[in-house]
Amino acid sequence: MKPFRFGVVAGHAPDLTSWTAQAERVEKLGFDTLLATDPVGQADPFVLLGAAAAVTLDLTVGTFVLADPFRDVNALDWQAQTLHRQTRGRFELGLGVGRPGAEAHAHGLGREFPSPGERITRMAETIAHLKRTPDRPRLLLAGGGPKMLALAAQEADIVTFTWSPKTTESAAESIVDRFRELAGTRLPEIELGLNLMAVGDEPSPGIARWAGVDVPELAAAGAVTVLPADPGRAAEKLLGWRERWGISYVTINSGYAEPFAAIADEARQAGG
Repeated sequence: MKPFRFGVVAGHAPDLTSWTAQAERVEKLGFDTLLATDPVGQADPFVLLGAAAAVTLDLTVGTFVLADPFRDVNALDWQAQTLHRQTRGRFELGLGVGRPGAEAHAHGLGREFPSPGERITRMAETIAHLKRTPDRPRLLLAGGGPKMLALAAQEADIVTFTWSPKTTESAAESIVDRFRELAGTRLPEIELGLNLMAVGDEPSPGIARWAGVDVPELAAAGAVTVLPADPGRAAEKLLGWRERWGISYVTINSGYAEPFAAIADEARQAGG
């Protein structure tokens, strides 16, 4: 089993001062990574991650995840290599095909948005280009569908499972088992992760708007996207998932950074 890593996914940056203060707070809370969405509000994540790296010492920064259609592959390679070298390896590159609303944003950037059938092909081409340089950032791929999981099994250093909000443990296990089978002999090289939505069972209007279902319903259904508020019970779940599925890298949205930090501490003390 790999040691735990814990991270925060941030998608809001009203100004650079508040963004860098958030980076400092995330490092002080003991997290391993600060990950930026694409875009962060309307901001370019690469600009913000450079600022976050400049005000922290050990924190790894990364993207969660870059929408591949937004960028020219040569410009992406240049930006990623710059952050990788300037941070002395404290950058991980997360790639995806684009979240809801990505098509409109791509058009605003003057970029064509590929059809669903073309996105995985384009992603594979982007990865091949990025991997031409041996000294490169670690590559995180996020996915839950068969095609994306198959690509991740072949190419990723880190895989984050992006299952639906209501995913139960049995459904999650089926997805993880399928990926482990696809990865075959590469499996020991790959760090497995998941992104949580919430801690506890208090209502969250923001999550309800985005997911179409609120936190109390998810918690009551036993969804793997929500952890119990009690740090001991939550850590027990994480330890169980790591033992059963090999998942050791766990992230959550920035609104739950404080309660999740207590859970992370508990899990590290209990299982390393």
